Amino acid sequence: LEPGIPAGKNSPTPQKKFHVLVGVTGSVAALKLPLLIVELLKIPGLEVKVVTTERAKHFYKAQEIPVTLYGDEDEWQLWKGRLDPVLHIELRRWADLMVVAPLDANTLAKVANGICDNLLTCVIRAWDLSKPLLFCPAMNTAMWEHPITARQVEQLKGFGYVEIPCVVKKLVCGDEGQ
Repeated sequence: LEPGIPAGKNSPTPQKKFHVLVGVTGSVAALKLPLLIVELLKIPGLEVKVVTTERAKHFYKAQEIPVTLYGDEDEWQLWKGRLDPVLHIELRRWADLMVVAPLDANTLAKVANGICDNLLTCVIRAWDLSKPLLFCPAMNTAMWEHPITARQVEQLKGFGYVEIPCVVKKLVCGDEGQ
């Protein structure tokens, strides 16, 4: 310590962690969830939690996810009575930013139409619109090119959500496309 400076003045104040909530849905692109989480955790000051749909669980192993992972069953186990916390509201409050990656065609349709029948869609429906929500559509090119998809993507953008555009590549089915 420098003379004349009280203890504590030199010590850095702890920075508040930035909270990122990752939503993952049942697209084959969910295979990359472990990689996404590892890359996010390389960013200093970031804390990450994941909300998964039941269908997304088919594409990754929960033990490969080094952060807290929430699914539908957690919503119902947490709440027992009137004064208990409601998980989708607690997650909404906790997060500074939400990234839905991948966003499959099914969940895109649900969110665009206000359906909230699982933990992830409930978090999105309750989302604080003053905070960013990024979504990464991921589906077969034939699904992507269906006219309803463009309308649903525009609906989400109309809510203030930010689209992370698709890339062109060889798909798991063997096709090349978005």
